[in-house]
Amino acid sequence: MRLGIFAKTFAGSDPLTVMQAARAAGYDAVQYNMACSGLPAMPDVITTAQAQAVTEATRATGLHVAAVSGTYNMIHPDRRVRETGLRRLGVLIDACAGLGTGMVTLCTGTRDPDDQWRAHPDNQSPAAWDDLLREMAKACTLAEARGVRLGIEPELANVVDSAARARALLDTLQSPVLAIVLDPANLFETAPDHGEIIARAVDLLAGHIVMAHAKDRAPDGSFVAAGQGVVDFAAFIARLRAAGFDGDLVTHGLSAAEAPGVARVLAEALA
Repeated sequence: MRLGIFAKTFAGSDPLTVMQAARAAGYDAVQYNMACSGLPAMPDVITTAQAQAVTEATRATGLHVAAVSGTYNMIHPDRRVRETGLRRLGVLIDACAGLGTGMVTLCTGTRDPDDQWRAHPDNQSPAAWDDLLREMAKACTLAEARGVRLGIEPELANVVDSAARARALLDTLQSPVLAIVLDPANLFETAPDHGEIIARAVDLLAGHIVMAHAKDRAPDGSFVAAGQGVVDFAAFIARLRAAGFDGDLVTHGLSAAEAPGVARVLAEALA
């Protein structure tokens, strides 16, 4: 199980700069973001030279690109916004081989028109679920053509807000490229039984988890860096291993200054 970090944690618009910083902080992998190449996170074009610069940076640093971020609001109330997001997702999928990765991470979206990370009461409506199924099916078709995995993450503010909803999406679409990115801190806010919630999520999604994320929750429900909150990462990792998971554990939601300390905390949990 490799220890990784969001490349965007580190300042810079050149892939070598951010990857050198990730390596120096104690990480073996990154979840890449095209912003680290001086582009929008969801660009309209990725040139061969821009992709090659990423692979050259990985060779120079010895890092692995666990995935590239491709989040857009998959159930945005404006169909035109969804269409633009899907087109740009296709650009990322097509670039994966050149970037040296086989996975794009997604969010399942919200009906909030302004913030894809903000909850909306209509997220639980049948219409929102139907829109997600249609949008995700299109994304799976693009990914299947390239042999690229799509990693979706249960998020309390999104239409897939639980392990159960993630499992329902997997079972409904039955796509070989659709998989799960599991972040324990996204499964609860202040629940006293959060350890049980996390354990049940791992068990329910076992066999479909391709990446784990590592951020934490403070007792008041706010997000904090891994090791500063209530999540028992040693227990989470043990549960993942028992479920057969051997992918990358990627931290985010931290500052560059916090990165070395978080690497030490998570390395101890992995050990």
